[in-house]
Amino acid sequence: MSFLEYTISELLNQNSDLSGFNIILPNKRPEIFIKQILQNNRYTGMLPCIFTIEEFMQYATDKQLIKGVSLWLFAYDVYRRGYNDDFSSFLKWFPTLSKDWEDMLKFSEDYTKVLGYMQDEERIKNWGENLNQEQKIRYKHLDFWKKNCVYLPELEKALEQKGFATMGMMYKALKQNMKSFIEKISEDFVFCGFNAMTPIEETLVKELIKYDKAQCFFDADAYYMNDEKQEAGKFLRTYKKWNVFNENRPFRRIENSFSQPKAVTVYEAPGNITQTKILPKLINSNDASSKTAVVLLDENLLTATLEALGEVKSINITMGVPIKNLAFSTIMKAVFHLHKQISQKKTYYHKNIVTILGGIPCSKADQAYISEFLKHIKEHNMVYISAKVLEEKLGSLSFFKIFQVQEADTLLDTLIDFCTHLKGLLLEDIQYENISYFEQNFKTIKNQIQAYHFPISIDVLEVLMNQMLQSESINFRGEPLSGLQVMGLLETRLLSFDNVILVSANEGKLPQGDQQSSFLPFDVRRIFGLNTFLENDSIHAYHFYRLIQSAKKISIIYNSLSSGLNTGEKSRFIRQLEIESPHDIKQVVIEAQSEEVKNDLITIPKTPEIIENLRENWAKKISVSSLNTYLRNPIDFYFNKVLGISEEREIEEELSVRSYGTIVHNALEAVYKNFVGKIVTKSDLEQAIGEADAILDQCIEQLKYTKDFYNTGVNYIHKALARKTLEEMLRYDLDLVQKGHRLEIIGLEKSFKDVSFSLGEEADDKVYFTGIIDRIDRLDDKVRVIDYKTAKAKSLNSRINSEYFVNDSKKQIIQLCFYDYCLRHISPELFTSSVECSIWSFYEIKKGPQSINNMTVADRVMIGVKNLILEILNPEIPFLEKQYPKF
Repeated sequence: MSFLEYTISELLNQNSDLSGFNIILPNKRPEIFIKQILQNNRYTGMLPCIFTIEEFMQYATDKQLIKGVSLWLFAYDVYRRGYNDDFSSFLKWFPTLSKDWEDMLKFSEDYTKVLGYMQDEERIKNWGENLNQEQKIRYKHLDFWKKNCVYLPELEKALEQKGFATMGMMYKALKQNMKSFIEKISEDFVFCGFNAMTPIEETLVKELIKYDKAQCFFDADAYYMNDEKQEAGKFLRTYKKWNVFNENRPFRRIENSFSQPKAVTVYEAPGNITQTKILPKLINSNDASSKTAVVLLDENLLTATLEALGEVKSINITMGVPIKNLAFSTIMKAVFHLHKQISQKKTYYHKNIVTILGGIPCSKADQAYISEFLKHIKEHNMVYISAKVLEEKLGSLSFFKIFQVQEADTLLDTLIDFCTHLKGLLLEDIQYENISYFEQNFKTIKNQIQAYHFPISIDVLEVLMNQMLQSESINFRGEPLSGLQVMGLLETRLLSFDNVILVSANEGKLPQGDQQSSFLPFDVRRIFGLNTFLENDSIHAYHFYRLIQSAKKISIIYNSLSSGLNTGEKSRFIRQLEIESPHDIKQVVIEAQSEEVKNDLITIPKTPEIIENLRENWAKKISVSSLNTYLRNPIDFYFNKVLGISEEREIEEELSVRSYGTIVHNALEAVYKNFVGKIVTKSDLEQAIGEADAILDQCIEQLKYTKDFYNTGVNYIHKALARKTLEEMLRYDLDLVQKGHRLEIIGLEKSFKDVSFSLGEEADDKVYFTGIIDRIDRLDDKVRVIDYKTAKAKSLNSRINSEYFVNDSKKQIIQLCFYDYCLRHISPELFTSSVECSIWSFYEIKKGPQSINNMTVADRVMIGVKNLILEILNPEIPFLEKQYPKF
């Protein structure tokens, strides 16, 4: 018999009409199980009143609870009457202090004594110090507690005057008025399943039991009740000794379920995802019922768990997804970050804009505006976007107002309207809940702020939002009475399951250890009776043992992988089971079963349509770059030349090698185009060197980059390097001229097309070459064909041993021979002189143009080019992706 079944049975034995009972529970979840038990017992009377402990405290004190944002705003309104800190600074410490204050109110005799003790402790630390030096950290600590010795009593008084109370204040009020409360009530209270009560709760329950106005049911087991060293029974052993319990009024109940036979298995799994991958093997179709619980000790594993349990038909989730982990929360953070940035830099950072636009559900019309805007900022490489450009491109967006500069109160209205607008679109359930959460909280903040008359900045709104996100979650709605139950440890209170699976049972998760955020040190908490991490460990121990005491099959999984904050150490509770429990614990080590990544190479057969496409389009305008693309990877060639898919341009915050080369290349063209058809003189080059900066600026504009892109940071250095490269190349030519060499520019960016190339003996078996030669000049009596490269010149004089190319290692030789062949057909007159095809590397400027020493290889290279083209046009040879070596 489960604990709840036992409790209801006892109450029904006392009175067949339960309407006179008021059942007090630790949390809300067991209520539906109580109603199910009553239905199974065919109970037809009025239901008992069921409260959580928080609801009971409000009933007992008749006070209105204030918490969260409402409390923060009220508290600051009181605080600013005596202190000058702004709201943003106040929010950095008050939420933590308010939790400490709650503990002081609930556990200590007088919270002002705790505050006084902290002040005295800091005063002792500062003994003999010069307290006029406000910069000292110790003085700030002393000032903090000195201030709060006055402030917190003032806040308490102000809340009481308005009829508000925190939960801690309700406890204090009940303590002060407990006698009168007990005297005036006539109801019969049933405290059900409590473990770690506050001193005030203990006194209340004992007094109510003493006057026969309450009874108490505890869910305990002899295993930890009879062992004084077992921390799980720490609190219950104390309660058992209450003088209100005797033979006529026994302590109920202590069962002996833990020692009954159980199948206990501990799984060691390497990694969080591996833990969840085990779950389907532990849950068969018979286990997927309401009597099976998957207990997640790390809420961040919920998504991975649901993915792993995709085959389970019925799942009920009794825990929430942390709001901060959801997509729309990221968008909201980006919106606030954006507005803070606008106030500082007066421009919009592109990533903030893209994050917002990329995650917002929107209509087709809005999507068209967004696509056009993204295309524009990529074309112009806009790292920072002006308000003018943003309005020009996105002004027609239905939600454009969220990007506009505005005051905090106006921004709140804008965000409320924005959320309302989005809810009108077709959304997924969790996305709708996420947006609704923000809409509701923005409305709450707005309504609360209107009651106070102090300025609210965007910084304050951001802090408020972040504070809310830290602890809030979206709860799933399901059917708790059927299906596999997925929950957190606290949600298991009072519930019993036959099959229990605990996931992430690591030290630091079970128990959580000393993770409490508090201004009160451990020793101070111990002195004044406040809970420390030791008491919290005992609470976790009880929840753990209580959960498994009635289970028949127990599977405990822990992460053995050490990474980040996780040490890979299994929970001490597992070790206790292994050493102390009467059960035979089975140990299973799970190896990381990473399936072999099938890196199947893409193979595209050449259909008649593809061959026709290649012959009609590519074969009539073959460029050397397309040949090199095929050599590098045939699939890239297929995507680019057959499907017409090109690589998408990304915004460069730091100048890429390609853009750097383009700028220098364009600058050289801008300089030398003035010298085409003439002999270059010393004065020409000296003048060009003096105009280098202006020429570079002009070339940058041609790239459509914003003017300020090169004015700061690493890009300023890149621009300086580009200027240096340009000047060094000009000075190289200047040195030639000064030494008496005759330099004539014949042509720049000389384009050619329709250069025929025969693949066989048939007249129609021809293809046609196209391309652009960067520079053709004549140095003395030698014609030079020059191609600029950002990279080093490579393999120009290596041997060509084969008429077949298998990769792009010889791409520079292929390019120069390709140009040599084409130039012989379009400008045969140049070949009356010696012709030299060269690579001039920006990386090796002082080496000058580097050429192929022996152009006799050209014929062999062009045979290789012919074989390569025949391979591309061969329908029997598919496009096969190349596998690159692993490093």
